[in-house]
Amino acid sequence: MQTVVLAAGQGTRMRPLTDALPKPMLPVAGKPLVAHTVETAVAAGASEIVLVVGYEAAAVRDYFAAHGPGVPVTFAEQTEQRGTADAVRAAAPHLSDAPFAVLNGDALYDEASLAALYDTGPAVGSFRVDDPSAYGVLEVDDEGAVAGVVEKPADPPSNLINAGAYVFPAVARDWLDVPESERGEAELTDVLQRCCETATVDAVPFERWLDVGRPWELLAANEWKLAALETRIDGTVSDDAHLSGTVVVEEGATVKPGVVIEGPAYVDADATVGPNAYVRGATYLGEGAKVGHSVEVKNSVLLAGASLGHLSYLGDSVLGRRTNFGAGTNVANLRHDGEDVRVTVKGERVSTGRRKFGVVTGEAAKTGINSALNAGVTLSSGATTAPGETVTRDR
Repeated sequence: MQTVVLAAGQGTRMRPLTDALPKPMLPVAGKPLVAHTVETAVAAGASEIVLVVGYEAAAVRDYFAAHGPGVPVTFAEQTEQRGTADAVRAAAPHLSDAPFAVLNGDALYDEASLAALYDTGPAVGSFRVDDPSAYGVLEVDDEGAVAGVVEKPADPPSNLINAGAYVFPAVARDWLDVPESERGEAELTDVLQRCCETATVDAVPFERWLDVGRPWELLAANEWKLAALETRIDGTVSDDAHLSGTVVVEEGATVKPGVVIEGPAYVDADATVGPNAYVRGATYLGEGAKVGHSVEVKNSVLLAGASLGHLSYLGDSVLGRRTNFGAGTNVANLRHDGEDVRVTVKGERVSTGRRKFGVVTGEAAKTGINSALNAGVTLSSGATTAPGETVTRDR
């Protein structure tokens, strides 16, 4: 089945990580987020991928030019991000006269659930949550068919949310010219609504699904995918290092003497760890990242070129490309009151749903020596701290 994968958006809720990097290209266990989406789709039965690109499109194109998923990949460009229906409209000229699937390129799906979706049609993927009020909630009739979607309702009609995965009939290509919503976007849910009015649309339950829209969800994505890896050592590991659990060390990476890594962990190409460093939890160290002498990193994601040179602690955090922590920089990742850590997303403080969460930094952020960063702090791209400074508010 032809599958449209939406990967054109700016990822504003993921800023500052996406200031110069498209959200679908954020790293998850050694490959871009969208690569996991595409690979799962192919394993589930996709015969061709139509990738809709837009923001920083070259990064997506270049990756798939070098890493083909085993089926044809066609690119469609959404020159202006005007909503999901508009994105599929950009892909429509590449679709044949047959049913087609649509997936969000910033979400993770399990293969079995996606295969069940492909075998059912028309259909929408559904996921059961305790509190659906922050999502698009599916209205389901007594027969289990979808009647429609209600966005972020105060009184949800069910606890089944829209997982952003669809199988549409071929005729839906003619339904993509929908009016703008209150958000000023052409919404694919309007196409789903029309489909519900003309055919029986099944809600296919998904066993596992993750919308990766905010920085702490990037941690969750890495926790999921790192847990599925097998140990592989292609780089250089000192005889005096100790590795346990699942650990991947890519070619060109170096693990120096005295290092302890407790997996699952992934050390990408040209990254260096140690000497005498401690890496634990679900941790991804990006290409060229550096974890130096007496540094402890726990359950974190470091993008390419991020550096913690020496004598620092980093927990439950996401560091943007080329971030540099001065010696003695320490990150708090737990509130004294035991409440979930909150982070600023698009100008609003939002709960991460995590008791432990550290910091988020944008590209080339830098800290002075002996800086202390409070739980939930965001450092914008290029932001700096002074030596010995305690940072309790976003910068």
